[in-house]
Amino acid sequence: MATPIVVMGVSGSGKSTVGAALAQRLRVPFADADDFHPPANIAKMTAGHPLDDGDRLPWLDSIGEWLAAHGTGGVMSCSALKRKYRDQLRGHCPAIEFLHLEGTLETIGRRQASRPGHFMPAALLASQFATLEPLEPDERGVRIDVDQSIDTIIETYVTTTDSNSTEEDQ
Repeated sequence: MATPIVVMGVSGSGKSTVGAALAQRLRVPFADADDFHPPANIAKMTAGHPLDDGDRLPWLDSIGEWLAAHGTGGVMSCSALKRKYRDQLRGHCPAIEFLHLEGTLETIGRRQASRPGHFMPAALLASQFATLEPLEPDERGVRIDVDQSIDTIIETYVTTTDSNSTEEDQ
């Protein structure tokens, strides 16, 4: 049985690109958490101010509801920077798995600089790294370095999760 997947990481890590490609590979729906932000959140980030937990709570609830509605498979790109945010998503959909796209500030900064017009300014990248609590071993999912091709990232994820499923089934 398929399970919903959250492609997580800091801004510029490739969540949307990898998430859309992974959803296509798995033939399941894809959604981008950026599309779930209320206008006030977008205005705040556009002005160069990081969101606080109060801004994130209703946004994460909307994302969790989407994941729960796609309990048999779907891919959501979402920063999910803190463990408590991931716990909030799991509160809606306990079976979700995470694909944590990780990289250095230098690598992701270079990638983010090539995204003109995105509402998240590059100046907030350092705050994202400061907030990030990497995926822990006790959380369902994998951590994959972003400094490789999208196809390699997806193949690594699919291969890793297939082997984990086989081991859990035994």
